[in-house]
Amino acid sequence: MPTSPARRVPTAAPNRAESMRDLSRPLPAALSWSVLVGFVAAFAIAFVALSLPWWMPALYVVMSIIAFAAYGLDKSAARRGAQRTSEQALLTMGIACGWPGALIAQQVFRHKTRKRSFRRAFWTTVVLNILALGALVALATLRGWDLSLGL
Repeated sequence: MPTSPARRVPTAAPNRAESMRDLSRPLPAALSWSVLVGFVAAFAIAFVALSLPWWMPALYVVMSIIAFAAYGLDKSAARRGAQRTSEQALLTMGIACGWPGALIAQQVFRHKTRKRSFRRAFWTTVVLNILALGALVALATLRGWDLSLGL
């Protein structure tokens, strides 16, 4: 006796919030780690070769720790249904030299890796931060500015 094809059971239509979500597949983790390793290597070379001041890498480390913690707290709040950290605040930490920590947090916590609009904004802040750093270092080198803060 032939078996009948499986019947599809109608499912509830997705609610409007679900259908409006802008989710996509995350970028490969290797891409994020490659960008991070490339940045750290280039920054280390520039730090030594151009005798950059100590506060530059220190700023990236401190802001990265703050951004990492903020992403972790936001992921925890998302799981609990508690008040979240705004995307604007997360992006601001990133552009203010915290993007390496944010990038690590995205991979460690698997947080903010699927929402396409956030990813675009995040990578834009990464590019803008790197361009600003490059412009500052280039101008300081060409004009002979002392960036050491006199400390």
